[in-house]
Amino acid sequence: MELSENTNLLRKFRKTAWRFQQTFGTSSTDRQVFAASVVSAIHSLQAASVIVDQVVFEPKHFFAMLGRHPLPPHGLNKTSITALGPQEAGALLVAALGDDVDFLFVPVPRPFLVFADHHDYATIYAQYSVESESGRPVFVDARFQRDSRL
Repeated sequence: MELSENTNLLRKFRKTAWRFQQTFGTSSTDRQVFAASVVSAIHSLQAASVIVDQVVFEPKHFFAMLGRHPLPPHGLNKTSITALGPQEAGALLVAALGDDVDFLFVPVPRPFLVFADHHDYATIYAQYSVESESGRPVFVDARFQRDSRL
């Protein structure tokens, strides 16, 4: 696990015109399944970063995961936490989804990005559609429903 400051990628993310966006609810009972679906969809996943945009309430899951890693002076805001390999990346995504933070999940390789907020919604962003013929994202478990309000 590696921590670093990163605001450039968040800025670039916000300025990008994404061709494909789909939002899903990520309730507390579905977080592990959602994370596993996202991680398993990336063939040859080497690493992944969670870039914390905003901490709303104390991030207990992050603190437990980071353990002895020292936090930057500004706390977790605008901090990038990088995990190596699919298992560590999945655990990082589950921890991020479990805390009240807004964050960007950036896998390597980068076929898509996921922005999630503290209201239990996650949006998948890509430059191409990642949907099957039925209109469902190919990597998201059948239990997840699109948020029809968005």
